[in-house]
Amino acid sequence: MSNSKQAINPEKGYVALLGWSLNAVEAADTFDRRYVVVAPEWAEDYCKEHDIPYVAWNFERLNDRSMEIAETLKDMGVDVSIPLFEETVEWAGAINSVLMDKPRLFGQAMLLRDKALMKRRAQLGGIRVGIFEEAHDRDDVIRFLKRVNQTLLKLEGDPDDPIHLKAFDKAGCLGHRVIRTPDEVDTIPDEEFPVLMESHLDGWEFAVEAWIHNGKIAFLNISEYVTLGYSVFVPATPDLEKYREQIREQIELLIKTFDIEFGFVHPEYFVTSDGTMYFGEVAYRPPGFKVFELLERSYGFNAYQGLILAFDPKTTDEEIKAFFPKEVVDAKNYAGCFGVYPRRRVVSRLEIPTETEDHSYFESHELTPPLEETVTKRTAFGTHWGLVYFQGDDAYTMRDLLKQQEELDFYV
Repeated sequence: MSNSKQAINPEKGYVALLGWSLNAVEAADTFDRRYVVVAPEWAEDYCKEHDIPYVAWNFERLNDRSMEIAETLKDMGVDVSIPLFEETVEWAGAINSVLMDKPRLFGQAMLLRDKALMKRRAQLGGIRVGIFEEAHDRDDVIRFLKRVNQTLLKLEGDPDDPIHLKAFDKAGCLGHRVIRTPDEVDTIPDEEFPVLMESHLDGWEFAVEAWIHNGKIAFLNISEYVTLGYSVFVPATPDLEKYREQIREQIELLIKTFDIEFGFVHPEYFVTSDGTMYFGEVAYRPPGFKVFELLERSYGFNAYQGLILAFDPKTTDEEIKAFFPKEVVDAKNYAGCFGVYPRRRVVSRLEIPTETEDHSYFESHELTPPLEETVTKRTAFGTHWGLVYFQGDDAYTMRDLLKQQEELDFYV
């Protein structure tokens, strides 16, 4: 895709991007819709310098001025706001309920932000979920761990099944920990409560990205995790793609249950060995791990422009059909990335392993030299130090290659 600007189509919607993402801005800038970026004050200089339409807003603070941003955007003639990050999903719901005069959009955004409410809503819609509960303190966690294992009819001496703890409203793996024994409960800091507790689901975990127009799926991608928190590639292996019809049915059920008319969802599921699908969670924003960028490498379409199409109320069915490729068959190759975590406690320099660099699938990396020598200990799932990108023709080579990266040192 070339980065040449398209002429603005005045018949089409005017969109507000909530949050700062350079790739989203570049996509909007070369697309045919008017756009404005709503981002914190630190983005202002960059926007001025590059002629990017911009409104300053602090998403950290929900306050009595919260209505102001919706009114500002309405006065500007904006049709819809698009959340780019987890922290802006609620804001988008609040703003869109004003812009579109649909008060229910705010309640919907709250459901898509609070993992406990989300699971309840999913359950009411007949979606399969594991056992879950909220915990307000460590005693709640110990009780839940015991009760889950009692339910599983564990005998004295059997190893306990682990439980998962997740922050209510953080993105992805942030604040996610696995608890196996009552002793581990003591390691949870006070400030992490309240948390959502879930039973462990044995199965193959994967993610979905679905663009939605008029309540229907416009494009559905299945992202295959090689190791959660480390690596992902698109499209998925034939082993996972064989569940596509079942997955599509699950997404249709999700759209119906959460009443989603437009936009984009990024849910995670587990499929068990007998083919049963369990719902993990759903986000109403682009995925982490640069999956949008991977899709562009694989299919050639700009996923952020797809996002703008899916949110814009003035998008037609014809535009959607013309924009999105055919799933799987139109993919030119497999594109994957690996998140690097230093494996040593003390590191002094960045050194890309030769077996990574010399592999024909290796494409590029965005790793930077270490700023300090001591690697901070990861609590739960930490943040990776950067991504390494791969592209190639074979799904299984890609999968094995991404797995192999876990054994290598990028920081020495």
